[in-house]
Amino acid sequence: MEPLAGAGSRRPATLADVAAASGVATSTVSRALSNPGRVNAMTRERIERAARELDYVPNSQARALTSGRTRAIAVLVSDVTNPFYFGIIRGTQQQLKAAGYTQLLIDTEESDEFEDGMLHKLRRSFDGAILAASRLTDRRLTTLATELPLVAINRQTRGVPSVFIDTPSGMEQALGHLVSLGHREIAYVSGPETSWPNEGRWRALQRAGGAYGVTVRRIGPFTPKKSAGAAAADALLNAGVTACIAFNDLLAIGMLMRLRERGVSVPDEISIVGCDDIFGADFCSPPLTTLTAPIEQAGRTAVSILLSRLESDSIVAARQSATLPTHLTIRASTGPAPHVKGRS
Repeated sequence: MEPLAGAGSRRPATLADVAAASGVATSTVSRALSNPGRVNAMTRERIERAARELDYVPNSQARALTSGRTRAIAVLVSDVTNPFYFGIIRGTQQQLKAAGYTQLLIDTEESDEFEDGMLHKLRRSFDGAILAASRLTDRRLTTLATELPLVAINRQTRGVPSVFIDTPSGMEQALGHLVSLGHREIAYVSGPETSWPNEGRWRALQRAGGAYGVTVRRIGPFTPKKSAGAAAADALLNAGVTACIAFNDLLAIGMLMRLRERGVSVPDEISIVGCDDIFGADFCSPPLTTLTAPIEQAGRTAVSILLSRLESDSIVAARQSATLPTHLTIRASTGPAPHVKGRS
């Protein structure tokens, strides 16, 4: 005689076992566990209690075949080694775990082709996708949004649900800070040309520069990694400016290291501002003035928007976008412009 399912038994509990224990049909159990909102609250609680007592573990592959849902969400980042994405990944993981979903992490290696290819190759493995700093074109991203449920982080494209970290406004804050210190010749150290946030930050600095009556020059593009900081620092010294705002903290930290090697004092001779306030930005020498962004919150918010769409089965019913503010955190990498030092 086959032993009963549950804790200490020889075989794992099945959907039928849960149905028998809770006195309902197998189809009702399936609905209660995959789409709780479609089952009466009292019945759902009875089913969930039976599932816990039997140590029932859903078979994700079987569930996907019968319901078309995998309970998995793909999270795509352009460089998994970049500390900026640590916060995104942590935020999405926490929110997905709380909702009973699995996170499928994909590193797109800064490649739009690889990003597009992975979305198609693994399409049957996830219910929806979160694209952090996507390198896809607006046209391609818009098309994808009609083919699968997705949310873009740090990207605003018409028709695409998004969570936007408002670094352009932060750029205006950073420029105002430098102007208040007497800087008039300022550079923007550009990130990748394919980066949508990069262009948004540059446009914001151009507008703010005109409003403040100062010159903002663009140098680059540079890879958004610490290793690119040396070339960026050398280019900065050739630009004849007294301050710069870098695309991200990694680039800024690499610049600080190179400037120290060349005997250039920061901030006495040149001021540096980063972006994102990643882990380590306050540990470098000198500690980095940077834009502080709610990175983990962006991940959690993106999951909320995506699950709202999935569970409502209606694009219209789901919240489509959110904007999260940033603020400038002032540390020791910025100071008065050299020509105003010593003034009272």
